[in-house]
Amino acid sequence: MKIILKQEHDILGAIGEIKEVKDGYARNYLIPRGIAVTVTPANLKTFEEVKKQKSRKVQKEIDVANKLSTDLTNTVLTVYVKTAEDEKIYGSVTAQTIYNMLKEKGYENIERKKILLPEHIKTLGEHFVDIKLHANVTAKVKVIVEKEKEPETEVPVENNTEVTPAADSN
Repeated sequence: MKIILKQEHDILGAIGEIKEVKDGYARNYLIPRGIAVTVTPANLKTFEEVKKQKSRKVQKEIDVANKLSTDLTNTVLTVYVKTAEDEKIYGSVTAQTIYNMLKEKGYENIERKKILLPEHIKTLGEHFVDIKLHANVTAKVKVIVEKEKEPETEVPVENNTEVTPAADSN
């Protein structure tokens, strides 16, 4: 019996695929559980329309991801970290740090898991971090790690003005 899959199936395949299965398997398992429907002209027409809508939706997602990718590529994140005297940084810059900075810049729809950082950034300088926005779209964000500026110690300024005692006006 020929069937059209309504759901993803590990063994049979993806949604909308037409497969040949045994009659009993289709009638007793796949169709009652809503995993598949039999191949009829009406069902074929319905699934063709579903495929078209799905492809339009995927294309729209890719377009949005491409636009976001261009925005992110032009974005520069600057992280200030504490360093030792030999320019070695304390701690590291993690995906969570980058996620928080992106959120501050208004990119709230990016998930932290999508920030592809093979290992934490542990050196000063420029680094490029990949962010996976869609299966086919990845953006590169420039992250600059700089030494935190030390607060300047205030040097007391001596007052050079002379104080003269007030003259009595009597």
